[in-house]
Amino acid sequence: MQHIIEITNGVPRHPLYRMNHPVNLTIVSGEQVAIVGANGSGKSRLVDIITGRYPLLLNEVRYNFSPSPLKLVSENIKYITFRDSYGDSDGSYYYQQRWNQHDIDEKTPTAEQMLEEAFTAAENSTGYGMDEEEKQQMHERRTMLRDKLYEMFHLSTLLDKYIITLSSGELRKFQLTKTLLSGPRLLIMDNPFIGLDPQTREQLAGLLQTLIRETDLQVILVLSKTDDIPEFITHVIPVEHLDILPKVPRTEYVGQRPRIPVRVLEEDKAARILALPEKENRLTTTDTENCMLRFNHVSIRYGQRTILKDLDWTVKQNEKWALGGENGAGKSTLLSLVCADNPQSYACDIELFGRKRGSGESIWDIKRHIGYVSPEMHRAYLKDLPAIDIVASGLNDSVGLYVHPRPEQRAVCEWWMDIFGIAGLKDRTFLKLSSGEQRLCLLARAFVKDPELLILDEPLHGLDDRNRQLTREIISAFCRRKDKTMIMVTHYAEELPDVITHNLFLKKNK
Repeated sequence: MQHIIEITNGVPRHPLYRMNHPVNLTIVSGEQVAIVGANGSGKSRLVDIITGRYPLLLNEVRYNFSPSPLKLVSENIKYITFRDSYGDSDGSYYYQQRWNQHDIDEKTPTAEQMLEEAFTAAENSTGYGMDEEEKQQMHERRTMLRDKLYEMFHLSTLLDKYIITLSSGELRKFQLTKTLLSGPRLLIMDNPFIGLDPQTREQLAGLLQTLIRETDLQVILVLSKTDDIPEFITHVIPVEHLDILPKVPRTEYVGQRPRIPVRVLEEDKAARILALPEKENRLTTTDTENCMLRFNHVSIRYGQRTILKDLDWTVKQNEKWALGGENGAGKSTLLSLVCADNPQSYACDIELFGRKRGSGESIWDIKRHIGYVSPEMHRAYLKDLPAIDIVASGLNDSVGLYVHPRPEQRAVCEWWMDIFGIAGLKDRTFLKLSSGEQRLCLLARAFVKDPELLILDEPLHGLDDRNRQLTREIISAFCRRKDKTMIMVTHYAEELPDVITHNLFLKKNK
């Protein structure tokens, strides 16, 4: 069979981007591949070599995209990275921007406009050399695909939205649709299933399987969560410690996949978490019923769209809540109200820590008792600061480090980085880390001030199997301490720690 990708003794010119050994890799026509490995193992580096981002010293990557009529690598290979981004790397996106919609430029295109532009551009780029009948057939196939994607992802409910206002799951659906509409010969996706509700994950896998069967599309999935390997994958390429292991059939890999121990967190580290002293100036709620949080008939609307409607919700001290719901149901919006990131919170009947919102407290009075991590926060960290400075920013609730930590504060940051297994990364800059290592830094940031209320919005995004288990155990140990309250969002039931006491499932308003 003909190859679509072939690399022989590939060595990137820049030493920082090299693997431990020269890369030898062939992907032939018809193979659907999963690249798997632990956080920081080199998966993304391998993809960057495949896509030509890192030029090689001697032997360049050889491509054969036939029967595609397009010649350029950029036209045939599309790569969706884990780090979905609302804004640009110039820092124009800021953390609370999603909920401050008055800051959006009126000239900003809607999701529908951007998708239609992608649809039109794809048609124009692939029509060369075709007669009118072939162009019409191509147009009909693309139109059917577009309609199928819109139906599967329920895009009709978000077409009039600006990209900045999409939820994490909605943004992922948008990016997948936009990329598939471009008609790539090779589609590379970094953790495509995270952030999607169960029904959408199943539908996406089914759609990709159909496209593979009915078109020339080939797929490479980059996966940290190895139980996410769909059945349409034919081969697996394991990557370990910057070494590429031999490509093996999927069935062989699944049968021999390493098993994660029941317990990953070392006993002494678990004991150290449980033995942490009570923090000074510890929050004590003034509510007579010991309530940390109370929503009274809370509704949130943006234009004609209702996100939350007449929500009543009470969270008491020591409770641990699992917050669920399909993509776009309002989970992150709800948490933005709790964390005072959403300006509509002051127009709602919300009580936090026994005080009615808007009774004189500042946003910082609220945040200093909350440890928080979310996809929005991950997107907002675009500065290449040392990892320990990212962790230290949690001491002052800043996105970026604006107050230099004292030596004793720095020691606390190092302590939590050690708990999460990333102490060795403390001096490496944030944007040089893998997405999973970045997420571990942001998790350490959420714990570093020993918060009374822990809010974890999709905290295990991008983590490998071992680090997912480790983080679950850290959360459990932390929440067994006195007067700790938690709210956690995830679309994977198996990711919930064993301390969960209550559940709230939000239904999407039509």
